[in-house]
Amino acid sequence: MSVVTLGETMALLSTPDWGRVTGGSALPVGIGGAESNVAIGLARLGVPSAWISRVGDDAFGALVTREIRAEGVRVLAGRDPEAPTGLMLKEMRGGKPWRVRYYRRGSAASRLSPSDIDAAAVAAADVLHVSGITAALGPGPRETLDHVIGVAREAGTLVSFDVNYRATLWPPEEAGPVLARLAAAADLVFAGPEEAALLLGLPAGEVSFELGEELARELAGRGPATAVVKLGALGAVAVDGDAAHRAEAVPVTVVDPVGAGDAFVAGYLSGLVAGEPVPGCLRLGNAAGAAVCRVPGDWEGLPTREELRAEEPAAEEPVEVVR
Repeated sequence: MSVVTLGETMALLSTPDWGRVTGGSALPVGIGGAESNVAIGLARLGVPSAWISRVGDDAFGALVTREIRAEGVRVLAGRDPEAPTGLMLKEMRGGKPWRVRYYRRGSAASRLSPSDIDAAAVAAADVLHVSGITAALGPGPRETLDHVIGVAREAGTLVSFDVNYRATLWPPEEAGPVLARLAAAADLVFAGPEEAALLLGLPAGEVSFELGEELARELAGRGPATAVVKLGALGAVAVDGDAAHRAEAVPVTVVDPVGAGDAFVAGYLSGLVAGEPVPGCLRLGNAAGAAVCRVPGDWEGLPTREELRAEEPAAEEPVEVVR
């Protein structure tokens, strides 16, 4: 069982804990990207994974590919000699993440095209996972998404789509129709409540399990076999066929929430490829998301299978099923 992901990963710089950058400041260098986070999370959970992208032929590109490969992920990323690797800056305040700025305009990944897709790798995988971030990078990446989804469809590979709307990349009136079309083309969709409302053209409501179920049912009614709405500190709701499943979040002291959504997806997909029913997939997703929240960094806290087992709720605590 294997999963292939597609998307941009950038070099990540972090300011000092007090937030101000001065002459001689040392800025730690790492990497970050939603789809590679998912691939790394799956690899740590014992699921073979691959990551497709494009990076610059520069030091940051070498760092990105080296770090992802070191996590056991198969890297299928070409080097672009004419465009740089994207960059993001995480600004800290009081030792905690405060704001993230992105420098990705004209990046190598914004030049993704269908020729970057390894069709054989996609066809051989059980799941293709993509996100709305790639669609926001420009016409070329959007064409690439359509192409890779078509390859997956023809091969019988399940298509997983995380909406991952980023307001800093494109306005809602432009993003909504594109993201709705991609969600309708997927077999499995992940969204936050505000993202689901954007796709459905509905006003955002107060976050609750009831709202999550309503949104998930609406999303599932537009094409996907399964729709999952991530509710943050509450947990998550999934609608699969006629059944709606709820799973409460794992209680956790949050140090850094960035990357928790990607960890949730990795946990959920690890259960999916292992044949877990939807409630089990939700439990795995919640446990993985909680693990990432406990430590600084986008992906560094992604757990192993053994760590997840230690954190999972006892088996006799069932997830509520609403029919």
